[in-house]
Amino acid sequence: MSDDERLSTILDAAYACFTRHGVRRTTMDDIARQADMSRPAVYQYVRNKEDAFRRLTQRLLDHALADARAAAQSPTGLADRLTAALQAKLALTLSLWRDSPAHAAELLGSDARLSAELIDAYNAAMRNLLADTIAGTLPSGDAAEFAELLLAFTRGLEADLSDPDAPARRLRHGVTLLVAGLGRRPQTATTQEPS
Repeated sequence: MSDDERLSTILDAAYACFTRHGVRRTTMDDIARQADMSRPAVYQYVRNKEDAFRRLTQRLLDHALADARAAAQSPTGLADRLTAALQAKLALTLSLWRDSPAHAAELLGSDARLSAELIDAYNAAMRNLLADTIAGTLPSGDAAEFAELLLAFTRGLEADLSDPDAPARRLRHGVTLLVAGLGRRPQTATTQEPS
């Protein structure tokens, strides 16, 4: 087994433990046992539980961002590309809620001291990806604002997962309406026709 495979096994074990017990209650013994490795062997790949959590968070965010990038480059219409990119973000949240309803908030908390800057960097990368996807449709400043609006809309959908099918349905509908509104932007005062 290569070092990358061992690290992946450890991170998979950490995910299983964190979703089962929460980050605070998980111990390095739990992770080692789940990985079917000794504690000293686990310590060769991660410094401690916090390091395992940060590496796992980074892996989850990297996968979600890669899925969003692939979706944004698909040969479909703008609304479909934006929806698919945001669905990658939503899918991460939904999978954590499905795997660990009791601990998902702890795992996703952007205020968590262990992962706040990782989540901030992920959100910035998503904002840039969305703005780049919209580029050409709106001026760059407006594209960045529109991207932030899409992210805020998606975060709002992530806040209520009582019906796990509703967020994806609402995301598609909302993005479609917002993109349709791009063609109906109000004229500026300098370009309005006299009445």
